[in-house]
Amino acid sequence: MKNILFAVCGLAPQVITETLYALFHEGKQAHAVHVIATRQGKDRLLSGLFDPGSKRLESLLADFGLSRTDIDFSPRNIHSLKNSSGVEIDDIVTPDDNEILLQTCLDLAFHFTINPDTAVWFLVAGGRKTMTSCLTLAAQLYGRRQDRLFHVLVSPEFENCRDFWFPPKKS
Repeated sequence: MKNILFAVCGLAPQVITETLYALFHEGKQAHAVHVIATRQGKDRLLSGLFDPGSKRLESLLADFGLSRTDIDFSPRNIHSLKNSSGVEIDDIVTPDDNEILLQTCLDLAFHFTINPDTAVWFLVAGGRKTMTSCLTLAAQLYGRRQDRLFHVLVSPEFENCRDFWFPPKKS
């Protein structure tokens, strides 16, 4: 069974690596990661995890004996919210922005859950409360027996630390 981590992310993309760490630590393998984000969130994800100088994702995977080829997670897996003109939304502040978010959550949840050979792990730990509410609703509407809803917490001393992405093997 292919496991898909499906997340919403705001301005703290660390929630993605913290969740992957927690899953790997429990012996669970995510085979793909898909993230819904605003333009600002997408930019933070790109610079934090996919910038050529950043080795955060590679380091996390290496700590668990994995490589980039073991997980389908690239910039194309970041689903940026866009208005009807195709312009990326900077933040979710209007009723229209919220509707776009909800429709994106529903569309992608439907797409990921249509295959009976996948398990979708809905991560509701990032972004605005509206983002997690919409993804939770999508999980309730489309979730199946094999799907899960996840939330992760980190210790308060790391919660607002921009340099903390996951607990490394070597301190």
